Amino acid sequence: MNKYVIMIAIFIANLSVMFAQEDDLLSLVEDEETTEYAVAAFKTNRVINGHSIENTAAGVLDVKISHRFSPISDGFYDIFGLDGATIRIGVDYGISDRLMIGVGRNSYEKTFDGFVKYKILRQSTGKSKMPITLVYLADAQIVTLRFQDTDRENFFSSRLFYTHQMLIGRKFSEAFSAQIMPTLVHRNLVPTEADKNDVISIGVAARQKISKRVAVTAEYYYVLPDQLSENFNNSLSVGFDIETGGHVFQFHFSNSPYMTYKGFITETQDKWFDKNGTDHILSGIRFGFNVSRVFTIVKPKSLQ
Repeated sequence: MNKYVIMIAIFIANLSVMFAQEDDLLSLVEDEETTEYAVAAFKTNRVINGHSIENTAAGVLDVKISHRFSPISDGFYDIFGLDGATIRIGVDYGISDRLMIGVGRNSYEKTFDGFVKYKILRQSTGKSKMPITLVYLADAQIVTLRFQDTDRENFFSSRLFYTHQMLIGRKFSEAFSAQIMPTLVHRNLVPTEADKNDVISIGVAARQKISKRVAVTAEYYYVLPDQLSENFNNSLSVGFDIETGGHVFQFHFSNSPYMTYKGFITETQDKWFDKNGTDHILSGIRFGFNVSRVFTIVKPKSLQ
């Protein structure tokens, strides 16, 4: 009998040790802190004309179709600008969670553009804390219009334009995000002697959600003084985003018809408001939209 009592006691002791070890392991798992990254600060990788701090996800192809129409000031005569349009068609692809690339073609000056975009820092909480997201963008554009003056010597380099941009942003809450965008645009060929080849601007942008699928956006680029000719105006755009499944529709109003950095930063001439009162108050405002449709090309490993 004593033998069985001893065996039962040993068995109970082993069970207590086993459960104690399991509790210790569970406590370690529970105490282990993880890193959580901020997501969806903006609906897409564009705010309106320029980029946002968001990237296309790894293995995802994002097809974008964008229109910028003529000024709305002529009213119903040209359906508030819908008779004329500048069009861009592009594709973006996420190589990794940090790196994406994209190419596009714009009807304005028959411009082709391509970019590389990399997330240097990602806003996060938990084990690794980072208050901001920091993104670097390198963009190149080539104008393919025929040279107007064929009697003079024209250089291929005159067709090339480059952009370097840092995007510094933060998702302050589930509803509000904002970013600042120091930007350098280099132009190999400038229209007048008053124009600088290198143009520095500071952009600001924000997004405010008003429902689960709808958000209001705004974007403004301020060009530092003494870089462009006098007929230039800063680009200001406001609009709203609507998310519907795999599509994101962005509708907006802007004083710039251009969708490349060289265009809307250095060549915007229209105004939101006419200070002299000689034209319509909203003489330079244009309606536009971006449509984004994503396709998963390579599924994440967790879903394969």
